Amino acid sequence: MTTNKKYIIAGGGTGGHIFPAIAIADAIRQNNADAEILFVGAKGRMEMEKVPQAGYKIIGLEVVGIQRRFTLKNLLVPIKLFKSLLQARKIIKKFRPDACIGVGGYASAPVLFIATLMGIKIFIQEQNSYPGITNKILSKFAARIFVAYDNLHLFFNPKKIIVTGNPVRKDISEALPSKEDACKFFQLDKNKKTILVIGGSLGARTINQAVEANLELFVKNNYQVLWQTGKAYYTGIIERIEKLETKPIKIHQFIKEMNLAYAVADVIVSRAGALSVSELCIVGKPCILIPSPNVSEDHQTKNAMALVNKNAALIIKDNAAVNQLGSEVITLLSDEEQQQLLSENIKQLAKNNAANEIVKEIIKNYEI
Repeated sequence: MTTNKKYIIAGGGTGGHIFPAIAIADAIRQNNADAEILFVGAKGRMEMEKVPQAGYKIIGLEVVGIQRRFTLKNLLVPIKLFKSLLQARKIIKKFRPDACIGVGGYASAPVLFIATLMGIKIFIQEQNSYPGITNKILSKFAARIFVAYDNLHLFFNPKKIIVTGNPVRKDISEALPSKEDACKFFQLDKNKKTILVIGGSLGARTINQAVEANLELFVKNNYQVLWQTGKAYYTGIIERIEKLETKPIKIHQFIKEMNLAYAVADVIVSRAGALSVSELCIVGKPCILIPSPNVSEDHQTKNAMALVNKNAALIIKDNAAVNQLGSEVITLLSDEEQQQLLSENIKQLAKNNAANEIVKEIIKNYEI
């Protein structure tokens, strides 16, 4: 590969967009240590914090999304979009990338649109089984579209699609640490069964409510809980949990060291976002999935059922989580045979080399 190639990676908003983007950047660096990589995100979104933590430079655009409910803020969307297009043009003109890679999220659209107008090759990494309208439009101009699911030919040109799976963080795609080391890190008891709760990078209200409702039951059964609440829910939960005096519970608003979190888990309770599912397949632990109902085309349920239909995970509907989670967790943790079966089956669905496949395809076919 020729040195000093330049890449812009655009998008963000949630961990489901940000962490695949960082995985792709890491793979680019692995192929070419001299490559220049610039992230473009949306001001005020979590990529502005997470990308610099990963060691990459990021510039934020003014772009915002349309709110589903009526609000005066929606009147600012066209103005901010126009301003973001001008910002994107300035960034691209100054940085002069050889390629732009869009991972979804607010900032992806203006950057890829301007890159197309300026004759720069664009690539799309679509994490979900149902793409958003922006990626459907931009796909017409993309050189390649990297996907994780087999049904994307319904939305994109089949000749442009390459099924790679979703890029995951390097520390997760490699062997996990020992449970003993991970328990020491989180100050947990290595001899107790551990329930890991992750509601996505921003948290999940229903999962938090279900866990809180069943904490005393978990403690009564001698289980411990490692719980990522999300920033918006953390303070309220901490205040309420202190009153319960349930000591074997470790609560975090966000867990950066997810390889260690996965290592402590005997069972994982999670949403069914595309990246979460990809990571869970690689981790290979027994899972109970609670899909979010607040997503387009109910794609989290589709993600979850792809595992459930292969006896690789269990599922609880969002509106049943508070009542069912406790008994489902206890039943699963009491059944070693079921745990082993779920673990073996979910591992069969793992794709842990997606980032390298994406980068190699870009380099090989487009002389970048």
